[in-house]
Amino acid sequence: MLAVLLLAPACAGPRDSTTGITAQEVGATLDRRAAAVMGHDTDAYLAALDPRAGSFRAAQRTELRNLADVPLASWTYEVEGVSDEAAGRVTAEVELRYRIKGYDKAPVSSSRTVELVRRGGDRTWYIAADRAADGAPGQLWQQGDVEVARGTHSLVLGVGRRAAELRRIAATADRAVPAVTGSWPEAWAERVVVLVPESVEDMAGLLGSPVASYRGIAAVTTGEVGGSGRAPADRVIVNPQAYGMLGDFGQRVVLTHETTHVATRAYTSAATPVWLSEGFADLVAYRRESRTASEIAPELAEAVRAGDLPARLPADEDFGFGEDTGKLSRAYEGGWLACELIVRDWGEDELIAFYKAVGSRSERDGSVEQAMHTVLGTTPADFTARWREYLRARLG
Repeated sequence: MLAVLLLAPACAGPRDSTTGITAQEVGATLDRRAAAVMGHDTDAYLAALDPRAGSFRAAQRTELRNLADVPLASWTYEVEGVSDEAAGRVTAEVELRYRIKGYDKAPVSSSRTVELVRRGGDRTWYIAADRAADGAPGQLWQQGDVEVARGTHSLVLGVGRRAAELRRIAATADRAVPAVTGSWPEAWAERVVVLVPESVEDMAGLLGSPVASYRGIAAVTTGEVGGSGRAPADRVIVNPQAYGMLGDFGQRVVLTHETTHVATRAYTSAATPVWLSEGFADLVAYRRESRTASEIAPELAEAVRAGDLPARLPADEDFGFGEDTGKLSRAYEGGWLACELIVRDWGEDELIAFYKAVGSRSERDGSVEQAMHTVLGTTPADFTARWREYLRARLG
């Protein structure tokens, strides 16, 4: 996690041969805007905008109002690059960085493309457009007025959802946090931020992905693995339609699963196979629930009883959100049972050690094999054979 002092808005525009002082001027304009956000100063916020851009100014006024209840600890901009000035206009590539008070130890980063124009005799730069950079996701407050529900261990931010619904989600997240802490021995923030957009379409917008990827998915967790520092703060994003169709049991499992990802993020890397990260999250989520293996893994149980025993552990691509929901379910169920097998045959401490050993590597090649050898004293072939027998015993 980055240790960054961000108590006041500040940014430094880069100096280079193509932009010169222009980047500094752009940075100064964005600094004024950042200060206005932190001060909830509508007049100052609008003063940084192009006075001739009427519709943009109206949209920005609404966006600032949408942010009013979000407890911000910091809001800054960093200018990454500025195009050559042409006819009094430039385009800047900018990183917006913000922190939620009491929850984010380091800032969330959002790539933005900002257009600026010169106006008036003082040659001041004004913001004329501000949009997500190509491929970057949008932000919740751009979708509507943000309602806030505060829990003991959680902060729930919602748009277009009833306050009672957000409070229920906060209560469920509050139960998830201590459950995860009881299963994961390493220190973590023990707090979670949950975003609840109005629709699955808006959920996809927050993730910068196609809507089809998330239909039927109750929630996902953002954040890069491996501690790169670019997006060190996780967010659990709820699909309100799919989540709302679940009962209390399903909602507990979903939020405990996603909270586990938040807790284990620092020990999860590109070397970690999805069956391990998802299987461990499910293991934690189901640990306190009174359900049989066949109830937890119905798709895989049906396959095993039909004689269709998987030949291998689930591959990463088996976890893709697509039209084959049965394949996706069997992948999750197989990962859960693989982690359960490790607990049975080696122990919980060894499962944690195995997870950390795999995640300590930066690349997948050889990481699982090495960790199985050093921590579990086995090989992938032997483990897979044990896992297949375990599926027969638990689900047959």
